[in-house]
Amino acid sequence: MKKQLTISFIFCLLGTAVLAQHKTKDSLRIHQLPQLQVTGFRTVNGIGHHPETYNNIIYAGEKNEVIVIDSMNANKAINNTRQILGRIPGLNIVETETGGFSANGIGFRGLNPIQSIEVNVRQNGYNISADIYGYNEAYYVPPMEAVEEVETIRGAAGLQFGAQFGGMVNYVLKDAPKNKSFEMTTSQTAGSYGLFNSFNSIGGNYKKWSYYGFLQYRHLQGERANSDQTQFSGYGKISYKANDNLKLGLEYTLLRNRIHMPGGLTDEQFKADPEASYRARNWLASPWNILTATLDYKLSKNTTLSVKSAYLWSARNLVWRNEDGGPGVKDTINPQTNQYDPREVERENMKSDATEIRVLTNYPFFSHTATLATGVRLAYADFWRKGGGQGTTAEDFNLHVTGHYEENIHFTTTNVAPYIENIFRLTDHLMVTPGIRLEYLRSTAEGYETEDDAKLPTDSAKRRYFVLLGMGLQYDVGKNSNAYANITQSYRPINYSQLSPFGTTSRIDPHMKDAKGYQIDLGYRGTFKNFINFDIGGFYLAYDHRIGTIEKTDGNGNTYTLRTNVANSISQGIEAYLELNVARWIFPAVPVGNINLSVFNSLALTDAHYTSGEYKGKRVEYAPRVINRTGISYSYKRLSGTFTWSQQSKAYGDAGNVETGNNGDPVVGAIPAYQVMDLSLKYKFNHFALKGGINNIADRHYFTFRTDEYPGPGIIPADGRSFYAGISATF
Repeated sequence: MKKQLTISFIFCLLGTAVLAQHKTKDSLRIHQLPQLQVTGFRTVNGIGHHPETYNNIIYAGEKNEVIVIDSMNANKAINNTRQILGRIPGLNIVETETGGFSANGIGFRGLNPIQSIEVNVRQNGYNISADIYGYNEAYYVPPMEAVEEVETIRGAAGLQFGAQFGGMVNYVLKDAPKNKSFEMTTSQTAGSYGLFNSFNSIGGNYKKWSYYGFLQYRHLQGERANSDQTQFSGYGKISYKANDNLKLGLEYTLLRNRIHMPGGLTDEQFKADPEASYRARNWLASPWNILTATLDYKLSKNTTLSVKSAYLWSARNLVWRNEDGGPGVKDTINPQTNQYDPREVERENMKSDATEIRVLTNYPFFSHTATLATGVRLAYADFWRKGGGQGTTAEDFNLHVTGHYEENIHFTTTNVAPYIENIFRLTDHLMVTPGIRLEYLRSTAEGYETEDDAKLPTDSAKRRYFVLLGMGLQYDVGKNSNAYANITQSYRPINYSQLSPFGTTSRIDPHMKDAKGYQIDLGYRGTFKNFINFDIGGFYLAYDHRIGTIEKTDGNGNTYTLRTNVANSISQGIEAYLELNVARWIFPAVPVGNINLSVFNSLALTDAHYTSGEYKGKRVEYAPRVINRTGISYSYKRLSGTFTWSQQSKAYGDAGNVETGNNGDPVVGAIPAYQVMDLSLKYKFNHFALKGGINNIADRHYFTFRTDEYPGPGIIPADGRSFYAGISATF
């Protein structure tokens, strides 16, 4: 299947729909439609959940959250993930955005959070990583000042979005303002460590047309030396509403960045000075481009069709003094040559397109109404990795290579995946949602790798056919609460990164298997008298053939890490969110919006451990037992503020659960427990708003990530205390 196939298909579909509308416009009869009331998600303040169906997606019986970004006070200028998404129970965050990554990684339920590789990351409903199965690392995340809502689904997300264990996260961008021909928003923020962020957007409506777009520029010098970064992102959307039944859209997203990577630290170096940097010549640039065409068509009063076709062309370009020797080896002048050693160059070019067609229809089912959701995903991805090229001895961002690359491999992935889910409403309160997803997956690799100066050719292809089954239950206890349960199968094929070693301290097991498993959810959620918002549930996740890193010793007595199927694992625990609006509880007669004082707690207790192999009984890497975030939000008239206290217990960087990281291996060792406090404030007047805050109030020194490769090796420290202030206006 050629990558142009799905793009051609969607544009032909768009054109056919437009022509059909024009050919029949003379025969159409005009009807005065009755007024409709759209039921959204229920929420008390900032976080809630979707109804049974929304945007052609079934949510009945599924664990899901919706966060309304504008209702929250947070440092959106630097996408402070723990402030913005921290209310989601169990969200594990790898805080590395200022340490060499272009975005923080997230994970759930003991799953690997690095680069969000276990999560299906989307924007406006379409995938924004290079390849959902082959290279699903999230290098682009939209600026939070442009985001309207963040939607998450866990557990049963696989049937509608893919086979992944970690569920789905969707960043819904803002759209054209209602009933306005033009609106402009500007936001300027400055802060510690040379932070300057400028966000500007416009939007409006004209007859049948609507538009929205933003431009963002951000520069940050960084707390550590050699951690400066510059980022430019933009987005444009134009929509055409042909009539009440048909809407067409076109979107374009871009990211341009240049990130200075300060490198990793040993445990001793971190203890001595967590702000130190011993790598001054490491750089990353990851240009991202996504073009998306959309169609929303109402086939009848009970049936709707939506199509999204996204074409992505992006890259990751890296020049660095690689991890040879580990973090203890500093990048210094070679006394024999009186200059730096040549750096290593890695280049990855990505092209992919994916079309997802979804149909939602309601039909009679005995004395009730049933809902059928069906669709198909057609995708093709092309990934070219060139690594180990000898670069220059310079210090700037320079991708020039002398000689050949040690690794030059061309990967492709073809995926076809139809699915069906159906809500059967058995009573006025009880509904059952069975589902099935069929997956066809073909991956290829062609090129060469170099070992001991000998080129080893690579030419392989692998096909998989697998079926995922799921079942959801929901019982509506009242108008504002329900109990939910589901069981769903999951699958994770080996991706490109796991097939080829990135550097020299980590090796790859050539006999790795794809991972598979299932997960179960059981919970109760809702609101009570408009002042309590809650979602309390338990989960069980079985993960077979889990891929991880273990410590090995070669024949010469040298230690190294091996990436392999470590063992089977089980994650189980409790996820709970509770929010109490004290003001509405004590003063129920006061109009909503006049005053607000609420407290919230987001808690996850997770037991993630291996159940087989040599590490049986050991805890899974990057799986803290406790993630707890508590906060207070206050607003009165024009002033509002939020204080959050985040606590996370100890985790491990390797499957062996080694406590100390003093053995020379950068990935081995504990990730100590930490606590962080943040404060954000906002004052509104007329069209303007002043904002400010403090991140990491107590200036805690901590880290969330150990790496044996990019952007390290070693410990990547999180940021210390920082301040920010800014002004925004809307006209």
